[in-house]
Amino acid sequence: MGVTTRAGRSVRRWMVVVLAIVAASTLGAVAGAVAALVRATPDLEDLRYRPHQTTYIYDRKGRVIRSLYIENRVPVSIDQIPRVMQQAIIAVEDADFEKHRGFDVRGILRALWVDLREGGVVQGGSTITQQLAKIMFLSHERTLTRKLRELFLAIELERRFTKEEILETYLNEIYFGAGAYGVEAAAQTFFGKSIREVTLAEAALLAAIPRSPYYYDPFRYPERALARRNFVLDRMVEEGYISPRAAAEAKAQPLGVVSRNDGRDVSASYFVDYVLQQLYERFPPDEARDRIFGGGLRVYTTLDLDLQRAAEQVAARFPVASTDANGLPQPQLAIVTLDPHTGDILAMVGGRGEGNKFNRAAQATRQPGSAIKPFIWLAAIDRRVATPATVIEDKPLQYTLPDGTDWEPSNYDGRFVGPVTIRTALEHSINMVAIQLLEQVTPGVVISYMKQMGITTLVEPPREPNDRHLALALGGLTRGVTPLEMAAAYGVLANGGILSRPRAILRIEDANGLVLEETQPRQQVVVSDVTAYLVTDMMRGVVQWGTGRSAALPGGRPVAGKTGTTEDYTNAWFVGFTPDLVTAVWVGNDEQRVPMRLPDGTNIGSGRAAQLWRDYMQVAVRNLPPRDFPKPAGIVEGVRIDTKTGLLAPPDCGIPESQTRLEIFAPGTQPTEVSPNCRRSWFQWPDWLRRPFEGLFPPDGSRE
Repeated sequence: MGVTTRAGRSVRRWMVVVLAIVAASTLGAVAGAVAALVRATPDLEDLRYRPHQTTYIYDRKGRVIRSLYIENRVPVSIDQIPRVMQQAIIAVEDADFEKHRGFDVRGILRALWVDLREGGVVQGGSTITQQLAKIMFLSHERTLTRKLRELFLAIELERRFTKEEILETYLNEIYFGAGAYGVEAAAQTFFGKSIREVTLAEAALLAAIPRSPYYYDPFRYPERALARRNFVLDRMVEEGYISPRAAAEAKAQPLGVVSRNDGRDVSASYFVDYVLQQLYERFPPDEARDRIFGGGLRVYTTLDLDLQRAAEQVAARFPVASTDANGLPQPQLAIVTLDPHTGDILAMVGGRGEGNKFNRAAQATRQPGSAIKPFIWLAAIDRRVATPATVIEDKPLQYTLPDGTDWEPSNYDGRFVGPVTIRTALEHSINMVAIQLLEQVTPGVVISYMKQMGITTLVEPPREPNDRHLALALGGLTRGVTPLEMAAAYGVLANGGILSRPRAILRIEDANGLVLEETQPRQQVVVSDVTAYLVTDMMRGVVQWGTGRSAALPGGRPVAGKTGTTEDYTNAWFVGFTPDLVTAVWVGNDEQRVPMRLPDGTNIGSGRAAQLWRDYMQVAVRNLPPRDFPKPAGIVEGVRIDTKTGLLAPPDCGIPESQTRLEIFAPGTQPTEVSPNCRRSWFQWPDWLRRPFEGLFPPDGSRE
């Protein structure tokens, strides 16, 4: 046995001192690291916060039109998530979730064994709680510090929250690919249904994806997704959640994913953009984007997806004459439908072509051509300047302009028919009559009526003494009009003189269902119901036997409307209405200097617009019972007039029947004078004596 030397004892003392210093330093470093972790720990109450919830835009029947999101997420409570979904995610991600307190050593070892057995990474070692800590509070960097913070946060989460709260948050936070965050958004994205409705096979597929959303994307890689889903089913059997038979039946099911557009074939992109603009106006600028795209709003709109589908399908069939420098088909078009009684926008097509954002239904101010004429007629009727029986001569006109040049307008066909009632002139869109009627009413008065009827794009005409601005009668406007405002203005006629301003949003709710705003129709009486009915009745003739015959609907359904084509064929219109719907159709080239022509050289005019209107509207009114335009009290009916003079044509007064018609009037405006063309002799032969000699004598009983 040796003797310990003084030198040996000295070395040992120094070693103890050094070890003590090292231990103290290590403990200090560990304590410092722990302190740093504690200081860096975020407020774990954030676990209760639901960031970036998806906003949904619905149609008037509660059907989803579009979802808006920064992260597509629809939070659901744990009791809304089927137990089979919870079990599937636990089985594949964290089998001991109910047992551990944040991390699981056995789980890490088991995951390592499974990965070795499968020859790849199929099961991770992190618990659900660790994954949630990383998702909610940490970055994805692969460092020891980040891993230590993850473990510390997982322990804290387990200490502060129940297992149900942790699992609920996890299932609402994890990313499933295809833009879907959380199980509800994932179920809607992949299956077109709520998470409440998923089957065992579908739950297993959802649980399969989060491990690698891109690699197991069922849209891109269905074989990989199928294999992973079946692995999840096997894990559920191993954990005792389901029977082998149930797993086998689920494995026999196809993936069952729907198309990326959730089975819908309606874009409604122009309407959605129109609604978005209004939403931005409703919130402060600094918070609008977060509220709209991340606030989980529920926006209920006026759109009818059935009508929108019909409008988009008809627009897609319209012929393409050329493609412009931007790759957009030309001519372009717009279709907008309103409920004239409420102003609700039921359908809106603002153009066609991929990436085409300019909304021609609401933003394009275009020359209306003869579609402006009903406003002239309305002003004349309402001011009692004219009645439907007023006769104006269709003749050549010439005006001297302020610059000394002469303006000689013409009719579409270059012909003149002489004296004609303004009813017939409207039916056949006779320019010379429109100009003379406008001259009587004055352009300023007509523009004031158009403004009252909802057209805001107008500019007052020049007031030079020699410039009467009579080109207004042919649709010559300084700025033009939009299809949306034309539909609203024509809707005044359909609604008995009441303007219903266009409305797109019915109600806005927050994520909890609290109503933030509920709109009401904005209405105003702008003309009398008698005036509206008289003009509507004249416009029915446009469709029955005038320029709008192409717009007639099957079965003789009552329709009123007006065509419009600009002189250079850059714009073509048909705006028409039934008692229930008003629709404006515009067709035109975006480059307004280029005439619209088909490849064979045929001009595209208002006849094409009327056909487009008819093709769409016969679908739109399919489920609406036919009914006539309501007739207001006081209308004077059954007055037979001479269409050459507008005066009375009593029975048997000798005017050919083809030259007479039964006319309607506002009270007190009907003619009282008999037409000079009604020639009667001083003596009327009895019928029994006159009848055998008919043909020998003129109908009025006198010789010519």
